[in-house]
Amino acid sequence: MNPSPSKPLRILSLSTTVGALGTGLGGGVELTLHNISQALRQRGHAVTIVAPCGSHLGDLPIVQIPGQLQTLAQTQGRTDPVLLPPDAVLANMWAYARAVQDEYDLLLNYAYDWLPLYLTPFFGRPIAHLISMGSLSDAMDQIMQQVGTQFPGTFGVHSRAQAETFATADDYRVLGNGLDLALYEFCPEATEGLGWVGRIAPEKGLEDAIAAASHANLPLQIWGAMANPGYWQQIQRTYPDARVEYRGFLPTAQLQHELGRCQGLLMTPKWIEAFGNVAIEALACGVPVIAYRRGGPAEIVMDGKTGWLVQPDRIEGLVEAIARLDQIDRAACRQQVEADYSMAAMGDRVERWLMDILVNRYSG
Repeated sequence: MNPSPSKPLRILSLSTTVGALGTGLGGGVELTLHNISQALRQRGHAVTIVAPCGSHLGDLPIVQIPGQLQTLAQTQGRTDPVLLPPDAVLANMWAYARAVQDEYDLLLNYAYDWLPLYLTPFFGRPIAHLISMGSLSDAMDQIMQQVGTQFPGTFGVHSRAQAETFATADDYRVLGNGLDLALYEFCPEATEGLGWVGRIAPEKGLEDAIAAASHANLPLQIWGAMANPGYWQQIQRTYPDARVEYRGFLPTAQLQHELGRCQGLLMTPKWIEAFGNVAIEALACGVPVIAYRRGGPAEIVMDGKTGWLVQPDRIEGLVEAIARLDQIDRAACRQQVEADYSMAAMGDRVERWLMDILVNRYSG
């Protein structure tokens, strides 16, 4: 094989296995997989997606694989053993991939799971691993280092902050992310209220956003998949009088329409966010972002220009930033996304990464 950008690639993309695509349980990975697939298809590459049964992602072709879902990595401890449930969809997806690999030039793995990494040396086709989280597991760190040493350049991440949670940070390609900006309408005027978008789970820190909005005496709209109902019920008991409205998990068209009317988006993660797709979604609508100075969002938000960065876990800082939202030019928010996070910009970065992997594989 003599890979070149002029020759269309045949790419088999393997999804996260914590939920069916379209349910929101996969978090930002779902949007990332969708947008990268579309960007690659726009460049003439053929992309097929392998995902758990029940998945849907617009008009993208999906091979539906049955089996039990994986447990979220965020709910596991650093030293917990690697587990596979009976009839695991993860194992079934990679068995399928191994059977059809010769029909493709390259496999693109979106799952933060041990098994795909372990299997990498046993595949005849190169595998690119797009890692969606920072370091959470000793077993994952170890296998990533082993695979990275044997197959250099095959790991992609979304931010420098994410990469730096691993011992071999310099070995990972920082790819950022991107959006189809045609799907996001710029909203020059805001109505009263704040927004928060994310999976409803403890690591996302929703309680801090509710506390800050309550102190600022502003309503807060919440969007996202209900991953942890017990956590949500606890928040409701803690803040019974808060002016909050849970709007559920919405498709992009509806989410951007509602989010775009907000005065600002609050991002309050308790962990190292790999990137923060919701930050660029808000900015695309002209909505300033207030984020903790932690993880990927801190690399996206331009402090004082497209939002405010706040000392992590400091609710008073969030409240102070909310009071300064009127100092942010909403047009500047949209302009930042157009410059740095378009589909074209992301597509260029990902295509170069995949081509480098192929060149290294077949020229070594």
